[in-house]
Amino acid sequence: MLDVTVIEDSAAAAVSLDPVRSRLLAELAAGPASAAMLAGRVGLPRQKVNYHLKALERHGLVELAGERRKGNVTERLMRATAASYVISPLALAAVQPDPAGFRDQLSARWMLAVAARLVRDVGSLITGAAKARKRLATYALDGEVRFASAADRAAFVEELTQGVSALIARYHAEDAPGGRDHRLVVALHPTVKIPDAVEGAEAGDPDTGSLAALPGEPS
Repeated sequence: MLDVTVIEDSAAAAVSLDPVRSRLLAELAAGPASAAMLAGRVGLPRQKVNYHLKALERHGLVELAGERRKGNVTERLMRATAASYVISPLALAAVQPDPAGFRDQLSARWMLAVAARLVRDVGSLITGAAKARKRLATYALDGEVRFASAADRAAFVEELTQGVSALIARYHAEDAPGGRDHRLVVALHPTVKIPDAVEGAEAGDPDTGSLAALPGEPS
């Protein structure tokens, strides 16, 4: 079982988003189970569970883990193909965000478009690497920082921008034969806490603002 996989097909995405099937995926991510076993857990008839399992299997979201005899019946034990799933913007190809359409480093929506492209591109790279049976060379850095003030945050962004720009200038080999382009994404956003996220949505958080002092925030 994979730790995480990307759903690129729109039909598979629709199947995974069904509440009952999503629950079945969660159950099967925890371990193999038969339709009869799952029926008791989710409170549905076995035939209904079988119907949903076939839809999930058809789209590669679950697979056969084995079979076992129970009386005169052979039960199929199914398992999820991954512990978790991410839906790629390719599943909504016609309306996927395009960060090239606009560029505003202070826009949360532009950041979201960049993040969506990251999911799309890395998902496609994972799929290609798996088919070619090759390892995919990637690197990610994740961390948290608490700023004492908005001014400190603005200074951090300025220093980060200068440092990353200097690294790019040092290592970018425009005409290197056999070289391969890589995309670098750096993002900075407030840490999400569920109550804060709900309050922010109700208050109507601004999409853009100065990093020196966002509206309603002391400088």
